[in-house]
Formats: sequence, C-alpha cells, structure tokens
Amino acid sequence: MDGSSGDQIRIRIRQIGTAEMAATPATFLLSSSCSSFSLSSSSSSRPPRCSFLSKPPIVIIKRPLPLTSRFLRLPSADSFLQTTTPTSTRSTSRVIARTSLRDSGGPGEEEDDAPSSSPSDLESHSLQFDLVGEDSAVFDLGQQKILSWLYFTGILGAVLFALNVAWLDNGSNGLGLGSAFIRSVSGLSESHEVVMLLLILIFAAAHSGLASLRDAGEKLIGERAFRVLFAGISLPLVVSTVVYFINHRYDGVQLWQLQAVPGVHELVWLSSFMSFFFLYPSTFNLLEVAAVDKPKMHLWETGIMRITRHPQMVGQVIWCLAHTVWIGNSVAVAASVGLIGHHLFGVWNGDRRLAISYGEAFEIMKSRTSVIPFAAILDGRQELPEDYYKEFIRLPYLSITILTLLAYFAHPIMQAASFRLHW
Repeated sequence: MDGSSGDQIRIRIRQIGTAEMAATPATFLLSSSCSSFSLSSSSSSRPPRCSFLSKPPIVIIKRPLPLTSRFLRLPSADSFLQTTTPTSTRSTSRVIARTSLRDSGGPGEEEDDAPSSSPSDLESHSLQFDLVGEDSAVFDLGQQKILSWLYFTGILGAVLFALNVAWLDNGSNGLGLGSAFIRSVSGLSESHEVVMLLLILIFAAAHSGLASLRDAGEKLIGERAFRVLFAGISLPLVVSTVVYFINHRYDGVQLWQLQAVPGVHELVWLSSFMSFFFLYPSTFNLLEVAAVDKPKMHLWETGIMRITRHPQMVGQVIWCLAHTVWIGNSVAVAASVGLIGHHLFGVWNGDRRLAISYGEAFEIMKSRTSVIPFAAILDGRQELPEDYYKEFIRLPYLSITILTLLAYFAHPIMQAASFRLHW
C-alpha cells in the first residue's frame, strides 16, 4: 500500500442465505492512515472514521444463523456476536467451512460466491469445527418430568405384559405364539447351528428392514406409531433368539475347552462388561425408545462415539468373541457369525441413513471418526479433549454399569426362565 491517506481497500463480502446481510452487505474498511480496523454493515458512501487507539482495536465478527438446526443445539444470541482482540494491527482471515451445513438455498439460486467444500476440505479442517452432532449421554435431572417417567413405567409394564401373554405364556391364559414360532423354524433343520442362524437372519431382516423404512413409515403413520410397530415386531424376535441361544448353547460340537485355563474367566468377564458400554448408546434416550418423547434419529458425536462411530457393532464383536472363547462350540460360533454379520451390515446401513438425514453434517462427523476403534485418533483426525473422561461421568453410563453387574449376577435366573419355555 502507498502512503496516501485517502487510499482505502474495500472488501465486500456477500453473505449467502442471510436476508439481513443481503440487504445491507457487510463491508470491511481498511485505511492506510488509520491504526484501527473497523467493520461497517452499511453500504453508505461516508468515509470511515479513523481513531488512534492506545490498545489494539476490537474486531466484531457477526456470524449468520445456520439455516437448519436439526442437528445443532440452538446457541444463545451472544454466541453469534463475538468480540476478539487481535494481537497486532495486522489481520488475516481464513475460510474454514460454510456456516450452513445443509443446502443454503433452493433450486436455481446462485452460489458462486460460496463454493461447496470438497471431501478433502472437510477432512483437512475436521478438527477445526465445533460439534455438528449431539453430546451423548447428557441427562439433566432438572429437565426431567415426573409425568414422563410415569408414562414410561406404564408403557414398559404394558409391553412386558403383552409380550408375556402373546408370546411367552404357553398356558391357558396365553397365546403361546413364541413356541409356535420356534417350532416352525426348528422344523426347517435338525441342526441347532442352522436354526440359530435362521433365527438371527429373521430378526435381522425385520429389524434392519423396518429401520430402513423408518422415514417412509413415520410419514405414513407418525413417529410414535412407527416406534410401537418397530418394537412390537423386533422385541418378540430378539427374545426368541436369546432364549434359544441360552437353551442350546452347549448342544453343539465342542471345538475347544478353555474354561479351566487360569485367567480366561476373568478375561471373558471383563470383555463382556466392557462390551455393554459400546452396545447400548441408544439407551441414552429411554423416553424416545418407549415413544413417550417423539423419536428422533440422532447424530451422536461425543463419548464413546469419539472412539468408534459404530459402538454397537464393536460391542457386539467383543461380546461374541468373549462368549465364543468361553463356550467353545459350534453353536456359539454360529451365533457369533450371525450377530457380527448383522452388525457389519448395520454399519453400512447406518451410515447410509445418517447421510440421507444429515447430509454434510454427517460427512463432517464421518471425516473425524472411524469404524475401527481408535483409528481416527491414531490418524490425527480425532483429538480427545483433556477432560474427555467427563463425557463418561454421567448418569446413563452409571446406569449401564449397574445394569451390567445386575445382569451378570442374574444369569442363573435368566437361564432358569429360558429352560421353562422349552424352546
């Protein structure tokens, strides 16, 4: 720049998708005769007022509101007007990404001033974004409503009662549909391994199939009604599969016997315990699971999601390997192959559905997470916060810990209940 006091550089920035800023374009005025840097939101032709400050000037940065907030929590108004004090009168700016994570305009709108981010851009800048997903396992006791949890308790009791009458009870007071279902599948083969795989296949087809039809189903009958339909079909099938596995887990061909090896029991117990912290991220929304609150498809990004983007798959693999090592026969191997195969399909199907629902937000989240545990951290795409442990010191994780311990000690009760069904 030359020394002329009248020379100015005007940098005009068009704000895409913000009506207010479109009407009064923001203009940066930088004068060579001034020691300050000012921001004007007016298109007036008046010359800028220059002031010589003893302290570094204040730069006011106004950010446009995101055009969609399905996957972003609504920030306070102050968060969109931030003041920063530069360390020198020299300023540099760099575009990290578009503020709008979804389509910023309708068909036919020009966006030549706001080029879309390429996948390489998303990956290279992934660590510089704020969270585009949700903070998992957040449970604010002050926000809970007693009436909602009373509804949840009542719905849970009604579901268990209906499950017992329609599916489990073989007596005069029940329909015994579960026994008829197991007899039908068992009649297809005398092999317990084949029956085990068939039960898993039927459950997987119903569970993943309904999940894939969720958007269409919710539009047709509503979110809550579709959740009831989903649970009403999936729950009896998963109970049948679990009961059959418990009753026939030692009926296969013994392949190895490691139960007497020192340390194996402890390793299997610890692995099974850890698997439950991966298996049930969806339990963070029990009120949605029971359709008390309107069910949503969430984009979790904190907690266990920093380790792996698909914790249910990882948890299922850990659980299957632990139980297969302990039992060591062909039925356990068949069950593990079926369950792991189902969850591997779920990895692909889950990513596909999230990409449809969240678009660019999911691509950003995907670029800084991984399917294989810790891979994104080792690659440098994910950086754990210093207080990362605090994302686990939350009530839902405490609940999982307690329920997992109770399930371990309740194994004899579960086995006795399964044996009484004679499935």
